[in-house]
Amino acid sequence: MTARALGQPVFLRHVRYAVEGLLAHIIYGFFWLLPMEKASSLGGYLLSKAGPHLKGAKIAGRNLDRAFPEKTQDEKNIILNGMWDNLGRVIAEYPHLHHIWKGAEVIGIEHLEAARDNGKAAILFSAHTANWEVPILRQKTGLDLHIVYRKPNNRWVEKLLSHARSLGGAGYIEKGPGGARAIVTLLRAGGVVGMLVDQKLNEGVAIPFFGHDAMTAPAIAHFALKFSCPLYPFRVERIAGCRFRLTAFPPLPVIVTGGKDADVKLILTDINLLLESWIREKPEQWLWVHRRWPKP
Repeated sequence: MTARALGQPVFLRHVRYAVEGLLAHIIYGFFWLLPMEKASSLGGYLLSKAGPHLKGAKIAGRNLDRAFPEKTQDEKNIILNGMWDNLGRVIAEYPHLHHIWKGAEVIGIEHLEAARDNGKAAILFSAHTANWEVPILRQKTGLDLHIVYRKPNNRWVEKLLSHARSLGGAGYIEKGPGGARAIVTLLRAGGVVGMLVDQKLNEGVAIPFFGHDAMTAPAIAHFALKFSCPLYPFRVERIAGCRFRLTAFPPLPVIVTGGKDADVKLILTDINLLLESWIREKPEQWLWVHRRWPKP
């Protein structure tokens, strides 16, 4: 095989990333020019029209069939329509994050203040519900939170997301070996880490989620056991338009029996059950397009 043939896929990938990056910057700039509420509303409207024709629609449909076998197709279609509207709003809200979170309602702020003031390591965890970007935690409490995230493959998109997130003032830790080391260093120093723990990890642990085994990332449980740090659940809900409610809960009980594997599974089971209860309440606000379960 020639060098040209070997290099062609790389070249095409760079071209695709450049086109995607340009399109992302155009979309970001367009919504930045609009007032916050209008941007959110328009983003929701546009994706609610386009979403059902996208590749992710089939994934979302299969996920809903698995999670809610008791629901009619009309009921599931309502959830899907709401999900596309919410996801479109999330995309359109990125340029306005620093304004959106200033007006958000916070319940259970005393738990966030405890995580801030007790001088010990802590982990806050949530799911991809409503608008899952969480710089509100620092704006409302002064909590020095470091959020774990997956870096996009496209560096142009990554720069755009970094710009939007930096306006909220939270720190970010990229997933991967380097990120794991950074988390360990942070927790040893008594820092606070934020994690979204509702997505699939192929190398994870099979834990029930909506009654079906889902490969679940065990890192949060390992960190909790290693550093004896509390796990604070926090939930983001879209109330209406660009209005949000963040609810912080008391730490999740962590029972240590000495059997590490059993303790990890117990922690992950409790987390999945809690996240599932939130999603059942407002299923249209969860990211159903993610491949959470193996393809049937």
